[in-house]
Amino acid sequence: MDMSHGQHVGYARVSSLDQKTDRQLDGIQLDRMFEEKASGKDTKRPVLADCLAYVRQGDTLHVHSIDRLCRNLSDLLRIVTALREKGVCVRFHKENLSFGCGESDATSELMLGMLGAVAQFERALIKERQREGIAAAKRAGKHLGRKQKLTDEQFNEIVTRVKSGEDKTSIAKAYGISRATVYNFIKRKNINP
Repeated sequence: MDMSHGQHVGYARVSSLDQKTDRQLDGIQLDRMFEEKASGKDTKRPVLADCLAYVRQGDTLHVHSIDRLCRNLSDLLRIVTALREKGVCVRFHKENLSFGCGESDATSELMLGMLGAVAQFERALIKERQREGIAAAKRAGKHLGRKQKLTDEQFNEIVTRVKSGEDKTSIAKAYGISRATVYNFIKRKNINP
């Protein structure tokens, strides 16, 4: 890897906090690494913004794969085009594609568009399957979301305590919930204290 001009900068992203970026760009010699734990559904990611602002003409931005940078074609093309116009080389290692590195050709441009479109299509399929799964679970009467912290009996106790005029802060402390939760419960159940 030629380190004589510009820096070699890496960008790695995972979608959730329990995932790790260790395998992304493993073995690539980098001057600076930007790591982010955020969804790739849009480009409003603070570490990505810092990375894009950091790279300068002559630098090379290394990304493990296209879907680590963007999940939709328009964002991908916009970012790669902006980096190339800035004089930054972009390398996608998994796809073995480079742009703005003096070796881009018509085939690479075509591959970028096709792979970006595939990544966007995969994302749309995932969202569609997720919506279908949620609809099926609702039809089956399954509870979605976080499990309730309080039992029905505890909710009845809260109703009684609220109606008797007990302080909401002490009720919240007694059940290990926030005051806002007590007020939301009162509002949702139309309880007049």
